[in-house]
Amino acid sequence: MTEQPISLLIVEDDADFRDSSVRWMQRKGHHVSGAASGAEALSLVERQHFDVGVFDMNMPGMSGIELLQRIRQDEIDLEVIILTGQGTIESAVQAMKMGACDYLTKPCPLGDLEHHCHLARERGQLRRENEQLRAIISRHSKKPKLVGKSPGMLQVTKLIGRVAPTDKPVLIAGESGTGKEVVAKAIQQASHLASQPFVTINCAALPEQLVESELFGHQKGSFTGATSEKPGLFEVADGGTLFIDELGEMPLSLQPKLLRVLEDGSLRRIGSHQERRVHVRIIAATNRDLAEDVKKGNFREDLFYRVNVLPIPLPPLRQRPGDIDLLIDHFLQEPWHVDADARTAMNHYAWPGNVRELINVIQRATILADGNEITLDDLPREITDECPPTDEAGLNRPGTGEPATLPMSQGDTLDDIAKAHVLEVLQKHNGNKAQAARSLGIHRRKLYRLLERFDRSGDTQSQAISYSVDAMESK
Repeated sequence: MTEQPISLLIVEDDADFRDSSVRWMQRKGHHVSGAASGAEALSLVERQHFDVGVFDMNMPGMSGIELLQRIRQDEIDLEVIILTGQGTIESAVQAMKMGACDYLTKPCPLGDLEHHCHLARERGQLRRENEQLRAIISRHSKKPKLVGKSPGMLQVTKLIGRVAPTDKPVLIAGESGTGKEVVAKAIQQASHLASQPFVTINCAALPEQLVESELFGHQKGSFTGATSEKPGLFEVADGGTLFIDELGEMPLSLQPKLLRVLEDGSLRRIGSHQERRVHVRIIAATNRDLAEDVKKGNFREDLFYRVNVLPIPLPPLRQRPGDIDLLIDHFLQEPWHVDADARTAMNHYAWPGNVRELINVIQRATILADGNEITLDDLPREITDECPPTDEAGLNRPGTGEPATLPMSQGDTLDDIAKAHVLEVLQKHNGNKAQAARSLGIHRRKLYRLLERFDRSGDTQSQAISYSVDAMESK
């Protein structure tokens, strides 16, 4: 297959070498321009796109390295090969650090120079394709979204904006299910590392030896089952972000290795004596009180202070007033909706499993519901039963039903009062549950649940009335 011609810029103060190189490359079918100085080269790249630039390192006025620096500062898309007659390791390293893709010494056969120009052009094409793919993935990938306008969540959002621009470690503390990984991803997306790898490990989900292997890697034969060498997640995340979930579950024996990586970026794979260095931004999360674990000797004090540089406390769902309705609407897709009674029950529930539990409840309800409306019948019993008894029975609810005027005895609980009131209203309406529910100001389904609960309580009076109600309805 015939290779495509290269758009080439040769910058060389030696007129003989420059002119002969330009003519030779042109005879090979390439589009070539020559420049005698760095200033002339800058003028050319402003007017014309080049695939590859060949810069002589030692030129009067502006050296090839200085020209390369200007090209990078101006963000000009150009692959650069540095050419010099006095090649040293130091100059080669300097050129590569500045962004050169290749380094050649003179005298250099023009055939070799052409070959390296082809490689440089291919490198540039791969780099641009990679950038395009990342842009496409970024546009189509679901961005992490923090949902909530409660004071606690507004504070979390503010902290994310403060810590994201830094490279310092972040420690997210919160109960299970509060969304710690979502916060970690939001930090990464708001940082300058957004286009770099985001790698996750959960210390609680893996045994001790596997955690060490996953984090730091291992050499072939270092332990039973190590059939090949494997880089650890620190190496995979090099240049990006490593999210360590459930940090408090990390074994004490591994904590010194983590501390060393945090301090100077150095690590060793299991079974290796070779030291490797990485540059990784650490975001950790825990549902434990690490300060208390430090006091008990379950977590290293020096590691705690090293990782707790930028703490972000994440509030549980029960401490986020007003956010439950926002979360319901966020996780429910059209045309689904939740009726008023179900929303009330969900807002009264304590959500011990936090946002994760809320998501599971919504997913379960959409499977069980008839049509596109989620009602009380579609929610788990622990949610519908947790509404306050006064609310369930309609006791003293403004604008609904009849106020309770029941005599109270010493030792009566709210549940006892609610039960007596419900049964009294049922008797008043001759067992008509629809009328009783309207009088109580509750949905008929909720009345059914109350009667079921009263039956389970074993109270003979409530059972007898319930049976008499059923008998009256059957007539």
